[in-house]
Amino acid sequence: MAIARRRGREGVRAVTVSAEVRHADFCDKHERTFLQHHAIMQASTIKLDPTVFADEAVSAETRELNATILEALEGLPDQWSFPPAVVRERRKQGFGPFPLAPRLDHARTVTIEGPAGSLELRVIAPQTRASRGVYLHIHGGGWVLGAPDEQDPRLERIAENTGLSAVSVDYRLAPEQPFPAGPDDCEAAALWLVREGLEALGGGQLAIGGESAGAHLSTLTLIRLRDRHGLTPFAAANLIAGCYDLRLTPSVRNWGEEKLILNTRDITKFVGCFVQGETRTDSADVSPMLADVTGLCPALFSVGTRDPLLDDTLMMAPRWAAAGNATELAVYPAGAHVFMAFPGAQSDEALARIDAFLNARLDGP
Repeated sequence: MAIARRRGREGVRAVTVSAEVRHADFCDKHERTFLQHHAIMQASTIKLDPTVFADEAVSAETRELNATILEALEGLPDQWSFPPAVVRERRKQGFGPFPLAPRLDHARTVTIEGPAGSLELRVIAPQTRASRGVYLHIHGGGWVLGAPDEQDPRLERIAENTGLSAVSVDYRLAPEQPFPAGPDDCEAAALWLVREGLEALGGGQLAIGGESAGAHLSTLTLIRLRDRHGLTPFAAANLIAGCYDLRLTPSVRNWGEEKLILNTRDITKFVGCFVQGETRTDSADVSPMLADVTGLCPALFSVGTRDPLLDDTLMMAPRWAAAGNATELAVYPAGAHVFMAFPGAQSDEALARIDAFLNARLDGP
């Protein structure tokens, strides 16, 4: 104001210089923003090679695996004819779509205070190296099934190959505890890590990830921490075959009855168990595809082309990148839903890509 009130040539010159300075600052600011965004886009690898959808790209091993899955699931009773508690118990006995994974003796349980009482976390620390952070894992199972101890070998692999202690959340399941119970528990686990848990487990950096419903809940957790607490503490997100739009994407709607792990009916019923009452699937609080995803951490999106949830990943990854977040997309020929749970060369490739992504984000600037 003092400059603006000056008289004569000196005052005009001062105002002109001030305007030029402001213009230069404006240009510098936007140039920096452009360069930052350009750097992020350069770090993003979301090119989609159309040949991954070609029949010629499918290995004999993958064809055989898919045929085996279809045959095995055709021989099982309809899971929707039993109460969820019965299906959960049967899965623990090995009567589910995925191979029964052995439980690790060195895994331990940490109990924290959750939104509805005690909340258990399963911890798998690296045994051959020092821990350098925590991988917050959120299991899949359509928000209805699954448990923290059903993927110990995969979490042990991450722990040994990245140095991250895996911490898997025993969140409340639908339909007994529908939305927002599960997301609330995952948010509480993340906050505990930020406030005290990470330090108690050896310190270092944070990463997050999960499969299927776990990828959905991981994404909601990132958004909740940013919006509710002003926190963006995670260095990386490993998002496998997530369901990001609970209104159902075209690939889900058009899949049909073929039960290659999941089919249209399964996903529709899982969503119905999770979203009850007045809760709406077109809410950004429920479907992260509809949410603002700016300012979130780098993410690797992985999916197979024979997954009913394919479109969720193909739509979410570009949104993540367009919001200015470093993004990687890995699409695997004829891979079934969460095919990494089965042994094979393509699973090894996908798991190695995950290890490399997490290590790069932990080691990077």
